[in-house]
Amino acid sequence: MSNDSIRIVVVDDQAVVRQGFVSLINTVPDMTVVAEGTNGQQAVELHRQHRPDVVLMDLRMPLMSGVEAITAIRREFPAARVIVLTTYDGDEDIYRSLQAGAQGYLLKDMFFEELEDAIRTVHAGGRRIPGVVAERLAGRVGASDLTGRELEVLKQIVGGKSNKEIAAVLDISEATVKSHINNILSKLGVADRTQAATTALQRGLVHLP
Repeated sequence: MSNDSIRIVVVDDQAVVRQGFVSLINTVPDMTVVAEGTNGQQAVELHRQHRPDVVLMDLRMPLMSGVEAITAIRREFPAARVIVLTTYDGDEDIYRSLQAGAQGYLLKDMFFEELEDAIRTVHAGGRRIPGVVAERLAGRVGASDLTGRELEVLKQIVGGKSNKEIAAVLDISEATVKSHINNILSKLGVADRTQAATTALQRGLVHLP
């Protein structure tokens, strides 16, 4: 490893995916993977230990999510540089990642040349958001944000709960549930609960367990 090598930490809970990225990155002469992690907590610990130039971070991981890990790392190391690598292109996932401080957001089905280019760009202080991801993000901007309570109701809708069941779970009246659902349908621009559930999953507003 040369002194001017770009030092990288790769964090992904899927061993095959993680090892694949590590193998490819290590074929690049001026890039070196200095550590690997399998969850968000490890990501924070590894950054503290190795102070890498760039972190490649999956979003959906056990113990601590990618967004939570990015937030924690950037809180402790404001200059940290993180690229999200994910299979998800829901606009809410993108938005949360960038809000947390990620400088790049790539989908795992991209060509390796794109990842190599993104690592160099982010290492140099730039940002890398592919066109298809930027379009998703633009679609979110301007959309009315749901309140915390509306998100709770939406999660219950995705879980298949009736108004009565939602009222019981959240300890509110059925009338209040109906009011929240009307607001949700209006904000999401959909006609019924089924469309609301589908949209919530597509946009990353709600994730299935």
